[in-house]
Amino acid sequence: MIQINKNILSEDLSPYLQQHKDNPVNWQIWSKETLEFAKKNKKPILLSIGYASCHWCHVMAHESFEDKETAGIMNQLFVNIKVDREERPDLDFIFQSSFQLFNQTGGGWPLTMFLDENGVPFMGGTYFPKDAKHGLPSFKEVLQKVSDAYKDQREKIVNQKDLIIKSLNLKKNSVLNQDLEPILEMSLSHLDPVKGGYKGAPKFPTFNLYETLLYFYNITNNSKYLKPVELIVKQLCSKGIYDHIEGGIARYTVDADWVIPHFEKMLYDNAQFILLLSKYCKINSDNYFKNKLEQTIEFLKKNFLNKEGFLGSAYDADSDGEEGKYYVYSYNEIKDIENIGDYFEIKPEGNWEKKIILIEKVKPTEEILKKLLQIRSKRNKPFFDDKTQLDLNCLMISAFIATNEILPNKGYLKLAEEFFLKIEKKYIKKTIHHSYSKHIVFIEDYAFLINAINDLSDATMNFKYKDLARKLSQETVDKFFLKDKNIFQKNPKNNNDTFFEPIDIGDNTIPNGNAIMLINLTKCGMMDEAKKLSLSLNGYLNIYKNHMMTAIRALDFFNNINSGKNCNEQGCKLHE
Repeated sequence: MIQINKNILSEDLSPYLQQHKDNPVNWQIWSKETLEFAKKNKKPILLSIGYASCHWCHVMAHESFEDKETAGIMNQLFVNIKVDREERPDLDFIFQSSFQLFNQTGGGWPLTMFLDENGVPFMGGTYFPKDAKHGLPSFKEVLQKVSDAYKDQREKIVNQKDLIIKSLNLKKNSVLNQDLEPILEMSLSHLDPVKGGYKGAPKFPTFNLYETLLYFYNITNNSKYLKPVELIVKQLCSKGIYDHIEGGIARYTVDADWVIPHFEKMLYDNAQFILLLSKYCKINSDNYFKNKLEQTIEFLKKNFLNKEGFLGSAYDADSDGEEGKYYVYSYNEIKDIENIGDYFEIKPEGNWEKKIILIEKVKPTEEILKKLLQIRSKRNKPFFDDKTQLDLNCLMISAFIATNEILPNKGYLKLAEEFFLKIEKKYIKKTIHHSYSKHIVFIEDYAFLINAINDLSDATMNFKYKDLARKLSQETVDKFFLKDKNIFQKNPKNNNDTFFEPIDIGDNTIPNGNAIMLINLTKCGMMDEAKKLSLSLNGYLNIYKNHMMTAIRALDFFNNINSGKNCNEQGCKLHE
């Protein structure tokens, strides 16, 4: 029986939900019972989506969700649901899309959405301050106004469902095939030729774009595709976004120079960083980049393993309530380290809030790194979200395999096989699922699992992997493929607890599941299925091209294989 008048998050395993278990808000989880209660009682829903290492999620929690007065208003006016976006990426996708529809701007976290009694969104925002500031209304004011609007216009709001579904459904044109390079060249025009990345700030390392540029460089040998990759790799390895002491990159930088990171470290960013760097090292074998590659993998091996032996999800940006405290230095802490100024940019006034974020001039000595690590080791580490996500662990298997081609004597292929054996035991031989719940799985879990198995097949030439990849690809088609639209749904067709069919064709924090499945189907020789999917993706491409970088790569790969070429990401050879 649902306990609507208490906070039930202590019963959930998610580290993010655990962070909110003591809030005075009567938080519920997303479930059929919660949604049925809202519907029966004609009560609107406040949906809050975030994740454990999200800085602004913590800020809003401390300001509002821990405040008894605010919580009292929430409990009186709404059914309050808290969601970990890493547990339920389908809900995050649906409601981020809804936010963008309502506000005509990009979303983010925390995501604060208001839904009608049927779970259909009607308005929303991201972070709301406790008190009005920076042009944002106070959260308490928002709560009251939304509640009043729902009471006054309930029937009108509830009747908007079909219109909202129609607006959220993806548009498609009748294009069946097209030249892909001009679309990619449009993206090149948006890049910063001096600083790298997209122009302006904040700066995100959009790995999907750079993987695709590197693919087209290998296919065409045209340097215009390589130059942006060279620039971004140098920036990521030398600037403040990279942790020069322990390895790994932060989520993004708030400035245009890659200096001031938002300090959270995510598994998905670092896995993709390793993949891109490995592929770049095939073109540029400079030991500087190989060292960064090894340092990042060793950092993940040492710091990201959870109790089960899988890789967890993320490290928080904050420690002791301060953003970046674990990572930055005061001038007095490091000024007496001999010759440190030869290796890092060191100024008495610092480069961020009177502190120093390390920016590399040249590769530092092991002695200097050891001294810097000694200082850091006395501090409290940021919170670690140890949640296992199947798709990200499979992405990391592919990263191990790619790194093994660059560093063949470090045992990374063996490590990939060991990880796969654990995944086979827990998931493939039992139930393939995304994270905690064995009943929840997404297209990305299957896509990256099959992708990793295909990579193992290529690396080991063991036929068992190819047979398993084909078997799982067919299972994916049966479970997720919508025959009327020739596209994979984000969640299983027979287990959709949302108000519409979520179809995701764009890259996000990881490459798109539909695009990866096109590569998988092509590699598995399932060309009839691949053909249907390719036609569908081509139909979406002209409308959503800016978000479909992995799909561009996947479509080109399919087209080359389908036309009889012998291709992989290193180039193509015509059959003799």
